[in-house]
Amino acid sequence: MSLILTILALLPILGAVVVFLLKGQVARVVGYGIALTTAILGVLAFVLSTQGAALSVDLNWIPVIGAHYALGLDGISALLVLMTVIIVPVVLLAEWHVGDDEGARWGSNVFFGLALLLQGFALFVFMAEDVLLFYIAFEATLIPTYFLIAGYGGPKRRQAAIKFLIYSLVGGLVMLVAVAGLYAVSASAGNPSFLISDLAALDMGTNIGRWLFAGFFFAFAVKAPLAGLHTWLPDAAEQSTPGTSTLLVGILDKIGTFGMIKICLWIFPEASQWATPVILIWAIVSVIYGALLAIQSKDLLRLVSYTSISHFGFMVFGIFALTTQSLSGSIFYMLNHGLSTAAMFLVVGFMIRRRGTADIDAYGGVQKVAPVLAGVLLISGLTALALPGMGSFVSEFLVMAGSWQRYPIHTAVITLGTVLAAVYVLRMYLRTMTGPVTEQVETHVTTDLSLREKAVVAPLLILLIAFGFFPKPVLSVADDSARDTMVKVGVSDPAPQVQEGNR
Repeated sequence: MSLILTILALLPILGAVVVFLLKGQVARVVGYGIALTTAILGVLAFVLSTQGAALSVDLNWIPVIGAHYALGLDGISALLVLMTVIIVPVVLLAEWHVGDDEGARWGSNVFFGLALLLQGFALFVFMAEDVLLFYIAFEATLIPTYFLIAGYGGPKRRQAAIKFLIYSLVGGLVMLVAVAGLYAVSASAGNPSFLISDLAALDMGTNIGRWLFAGFFFAFAVKAPLAGLHTWLPDAAEQSTPGTSTLLVGILDKIGTFGMIKICLWIFPEASQWATPVILIWAIVSVIYGALLAIQSKDLLRLVSYTSISHFGFMVFGIFALTTQSLSGSIFYMLNHGLSTAAMFLVVGFMIRRRGTADIDAYGGVQKVAPVLAGVLLISGLTALALPGMGSFVSEFLVMAGSWQRYPIHTAVITLGTVLAAVYVLRMYLRTMTGPVTEQVETHVTTDLSLREKAVVAPLLILLIAFGFFPKPVLSVADDSARDTMVKVGVSDPAPQVQEGNR
C-alpha cells in the first residue's frame, strides 16, 4: 500500500521521459494516457486516504543529516493531489494541437512531457513529509514551468519566463537559508532531522523561530502570490498558452498556500501567531488590489491572473485568521480555485484561438455567433465570483464566516472583494459577449465550441456545481485537516458570544 504514493508521483515523471522521445499524434496519445492513469491512481489514493487507509512511506534517505524519503497523505495533501490529477489531463486535452503553429519553439511532445514533469514534481511537493524533500521538489517545479512559458505563447514569452524564474529563484534562495537553519536547530537539539513531525516538536525559541518563519513565508508569498510580489504572474499568464497559465495558477501557485499551512503553521506556530496582524492586512490588500487590477484590465489573460491574486488573498486571510472554519474554507478554496481558474483560462483560450487576440475591446456580440462558448464563459465567471450554488461560494463563505469570529472588522473590509468580483466578471462578459456582433468577431469567430472543447470544460463545471450543492464528502476532508492544524498551532476557536438577553 505504501508504494502507491511513490508510483503516483514517479509515473508522470517517467512518462514524460518517454513522451519526449516520441513525436506528433503518438506523443499526444501516450502522454494523455499517462495523465489519465495518474488521475486514476490519484483518485484511488484520495479515496483510500479518506477511508482511513495508512498511505505513507518513511525511509532513511541521507542519514548523516537526518533526511528522509517520507511521503504521506493528510486532508490538505489529499485534496491538492486530487486537484492536480484532475487538472493535468484537462489541460492536455485543451492543448491537443499545441506546437502546431509556427510561433511554437517545440512540438506537442515537449509540451506534454513538460506538463507531466510539472505534475510529478508537484505531487512530490504535496505529499512530502520531509522539509528537504519538499524543498527539492519545490525547486524542481521551476524547470518544466520555465520551459513551458519560454517555449510556447506570445512574442515576449522568454522575458516573462525569465522574470518568473528570477522571482522564484529569489524566493527559493531565501527558503534554502531557512531550510539550513532548521537543520542547525535540530542538530543542536541532538537529533538532526528534516521530518516535519520532528521539527514541529522542537522548541526553537522566539527569535530563531520567527526568522526561519519569515524565510519560508517569503518564498510562499512569492509563489502564492501576494500583492507586491505578484508582478511576475500577469506577465507569465499573458505570454503563456492558456494551458500553461492553468498549470501555473491552478497547481503551481497552490504550493504557496499549501506551504503556509504545512510548514509555517505546523512548524512555527508561535511565529505564525506573531506575524498574523501583518499578514491579514497584506491579504486584504491583495484581495482588493487584485480585484481593482482585474476591473481595469484590457487583456483577458491578465484579467484572469489578477482575479487569482485577489482569490489568493482570500485563502491567505482564511489561513491566518486561525479558526477551524476559516482554515477549512481556505483548504476547500484551493481545490475550487484550481478548478475555477482552469475553466476561466481554458475558455478564454478558446476565445483567443478564434479571434486571434486577448484584447477585450476586440470582442463584442460573441453570444450571437457562439452561444455555447458564451454560456460556458458565463458559468466559469460565476464560479470565479462565488455565486451561491458553486463550490467557490461554499469555500469563500466559510473563510468569511470563520474569520468573522476572530476579526470582524477585517472580515467586513475583505467582503468588498466579493463585490468587486461581480464587477470584473460581469463587466468582462458584457463587453465581450453581448451587444451587436462586431465586424471582427463576425469574420473570425465562425465556430462554436467543438466536442473536444466541451469535453475540456464539462468536468470542471460539473465538479464546481457538485461541490456547491453537495460539498460534504470533500469538505469533511478539509475539516479534518483544519482541526488537526488548529491542534498543532495550539489555538482554539473563539467562544460563541451570547447576548445577556438571549440566555
